[in-house]
Amino acid sequence: MATFGEKLRQLMAERGISQRGLARLVPCDDGFLSRVANDRRRPSPELAARLDALLDAGGELAALRPAAPLSPSAPGGGAEEEIEALELARRVTASEVGDDTLAALELAVDELASAYALTPPAELLPRIRRHLGYVSALMDVRMTLAERRRLTVIGGWLSLLAATCDIDLGADLVAAARLRTAAQLAEHAEHPEILAWALETRAWQRLTDGDCRAAIRLARGAQEVAPRTSSAFIQATAQEGRAWARLGAGPETRDALARVDRLVEPLAQPDRPEHHYRYDPTKREAYAATTLAWVGDPAAESYARGVLARLERPSGGPARPRRAASARLDLAFALLAGDQPAQAAQSALEAVESGRLVPSHHWRVTRVISAADARGVREAAELHEAYLELCIPVGAGR
Repeated sequence: MATFGEKLRQLMAERGISQRGLARLVPCDDGFLSRVANDRRRPSPELAARLDALLDAGGELAALRPAAPLSPSAPGGGAEEEIEALELARRVTASEVGDDTLAALELAVDELASAYALTPPAELLPRIRRHLGYVSALMDVRMTLAERRRLTVIGGWLSLLAATCDIDLGADLVAAARLRTAAQLAEHAEHPEILAWALETRAWQRLTDGDCRAAIRLARGAQEVAPRTSSAFIQATAQEGRAWARLGAGPETRDALARVDRLVEPLAQPDRPEHHYRYDPTKREAYAATTLAWVGDPAAESYARGVLARLERPSGGPARPRRAASARLDLAFALLAGDQPAQAAQSALEAVESGRLVPSHHWRVTRVISAADARGVREAAELHEAYLELCIPVGAGR
């Protein structure tokens, strides 16, 4: 795929317009435009949209606006990403966005949400951010109220999905800003499902941080907001169950699992089961395995083994390597509960060596390391070394 600068130079050549002439039309400094055209400076969303319009690129150039990488020395991300997230919400409150453009963006949202299960978040996030930049630029374009609401909804879904990737990558400050933006856009568009997903995602973030009580409050808040038949309502109920499980609260955990079962029972298989925001009935099994493993239920081991086998050798559709890695961690927790620490460490090692774990999984690995080490099994040292080598960035504190 061409870079922004390469595409810009190609379009200028095809349109027969010089760099100086284009700079006068923007208007902007010729030297600055030269640095943008040579990929030495990152254009703002406004400049990217302006250049796209002047060169009649139909959104293709604006979509290539590069995403700034997170600073390796700042796991929470930088201020620029937070400002971008807030800027999108500001622009909504301020007619030429056609149905074709909006339909293409809605399709892009579905494609990105479906790619989440199969694509490493570090690869998916730049694509989401390019679309967010384009949506942000479009907020200044004249459009009808109906078109503006559709664009606002698109921005809400993209902000939500970007926040999910940020949490996966440990970029909590940026994720918090994006989740606030998603909630603001949902309220502006009167879209309760996006608002519920924003609350559920915050619940998941609190759960991975170990703040289970806050996770329960947020999950219940999501259930209050979500439409009763929505995927967000089911997912929030499942998230509540996982939080109770991490607290070791057996009755509350099983009550949440029973509620999920009742909600999922009448559901048909969605046309895109990999879509992150469409509840796939088979996901219930994976969540049940996680929940039972965390609460120490004796049935967790056989449940986790069954889920893992189905994920690695699916009867239909693609394999789910990231879910399979997570299922191996579930199995490790179940084996710990069954007093099999050596086997638990081996299962966690396979998850680590799969290369599919993300920072939001790491607390589970460290829990297995601690438990196996406390029981004196030699496999704990091998797991610890693999974790340090494969999961901790070079230069990070150990």
